[in-house]
Amino acid sequence: MSLAEVSRIEHLPLSYLEQLAAQLRRGGLVDSTRGVHGGYRLTRHPRSISVLDVVRVVEGEVAPVECVAHDYVPGACIREGDCASQPLWRRLKDSIDAVLSQTTLEELVADHTLVQSFAPLPLIVGGVSRSVPEVAHV
Repeated sequence: MSLAEVSRIEHLPLSYLEQLAAQLRRGGLVDSTRGVHGGYRLTRHPRSISVLDVVRVVEGEVAPVECVAHDYVPGACIREGDCASQPLWRRLKDSIDAVLSQTTLEELVADHTLVQSFAPLPLIVGGVSRSVPEVAHV
């Protein structure tokens, strides 16, 4: 499926999708093919790509606060030794990482309630609301 088609169906700006696809390609999660029948495809089966893989490629590490990030420089926070909330933030980060790493793209597509939550609003043509055809979200 081309990015232009995804843009049209999902009501997302093509420029945004192009940036996203470039990040996913650089991150090794998708391959691109140029030409009339070109497009993007996953480099691995959806069951072997976790949501955490995608998030890390697109957004970087998930860290609710700086002090629990992998690249945190010890001593950067003046409250480091006395912080009562840092253990909470560490548990939260670990929980987020666990959920995202245990959820695959295959599961996202199979979970229709989740797919529907990401589906675009109904298409309105000539003042008449029409449902948008269901597509595989990749």
